[in-house]
Amino acid sequence: MINNSGKSILLESGTIYDPYKNKKKTASILIENGLLKKVGKITPTKKMKRVECKNKIISPGLIDIHAHFREPGREDKETLVTGAQAAFSGGFTRVCVMPNTDPPLDSPESIRFIIEKTVDLPVKIFPIGAITVNQEGIEMTEIGEMVNAGAVAISDDGYPVQNGQILRYAMEYAQKYGVPVINHAEDVHLRNDGVMNESSLSTRLGLPGNPDISESVMVHRDLEIADYCGGMIHVPHVSTQRSVDLIRKYKKMGVNVTAEVTPHHIGLTEENVLDYETHSKVAPPLRKHSDREALIKGLMDGTIDCIATDHAPHTIEEKEMDFIHAPCGMIGLESAFGLSHTILTQAGASSEQVIQWFTTGPASVMGWQIIPFQVDKPADVVIIDPDKKWKFRESNIQSRSKNSPMLGIEFTGKVTSVISSKYSFGNLFD
Repeated sequence: MINNSGKSILLESGTIYDPYKNKKKTASILIENGLLKKVGKITPTKKMKRVECKNKIISPGLIDIHAHFREPGREDKETLVTGAQAAFSGGFTRVCVMPNTDPPLDSPESIRFIIEKTVDLPVKIFPIGAITVNQEGIEMTEIGEMVNAGAVAISDDGYPVQNGQILRYAMEYAQKYGVPVINHAEDVHLRNDGVMNESSLSTRLGLPGNPDISESVMVHRDLEIADYCGGMIHVPHVSTQRSVDLIRKYKKMGVNVTAEVTPHHIGLTEENVLDYETHSKVAPPLRKHSDREALIKGLMDGTIDCIATDHAPHTIEEKEMDFIHAPCGMIGLESAFGLSHTILTQAGASSEQVIQWFTTGPASVMGWQIIPFQVDKPADVVIIDPDKKWKFRESNIQSRSKNSPMLGIEFTGKVTSVISSKYSFGNLFD
């Protein structure tokens, strides 16, 4: 990562793509001291670092609305600094961090802590506040005060709000402040002790199964509450065909619902836990091929609004435990675009569509109005080589943790460089 101060960078002859207007053109971009100075035909000078962008896409920075940076409390897994570095290297310039820290982000003071500590990082960090105190599902937090302090959404993250009345109140309060409610869609009683998708494979492996209805039952409940009170509900990390079908139905009914899918749920299946691979243990679990196909279809037809990483760092020691006791989660910021681009272009999507699912989609969920490529504004751009074939290796990981099942997998499509107002990452100054 390089400081942009005093740097003059000329991105030459790239395909400049604005996903917010769905328009593209071939042109050059001049960036000075991290600010975009000109778009169009530019005559190079000796002081400029010239970067050839022919056959590459220049896009606004990617957005991730679901990540875990573990600070405060578990800095051995990730910190705000290392999480931001991981995000930046993956092409992300905006990241929303979940509240399941220790202690949780359940007060205005904790929200301000995140904002104040991340001012100078290369990525803009947006905290999500907890719905209930200590994420215990009993007492609601001071939602309005957290939003006023800077929270951009509310969620109990991996702790589903089981009490429907509390979720209703949360939706009604959140509606007043214009922020989405994000509920981990899982009935904990139906999940029981399940550690992978319930199927013949879980039986064969001798592992307790988590049935797909544990998700879809909660999705259905949440959608009914949203329909009743007129609130907004965002469904994170959708994993099942049943859930996709429900979200599609309720969207057609006019319910204010949005949804996300992770790269690993569209790229992997339950078969990836063969050999008891703990790096592939996630919540919700990897599902069947038919579920994966339904998720992809849901993206294609607009049922699912965006892709989010659910970046979840864990230590080596934790992931080396047996499958039942190992924690759920994998890192994903550095591999997200490569995996998603590979899978989705194979399914018929364009590179521009994939970029939309990482930009306009999450921005719309959060209610952000973003105008890219403005002169004298922070650059906030990524350079993408859509045809680049590359293997994901440990050297690509900037996160403090290394728990990824993607190591050694070949992707097509790579973020080669990213430039924000203060920093650059990639091969710009090789």
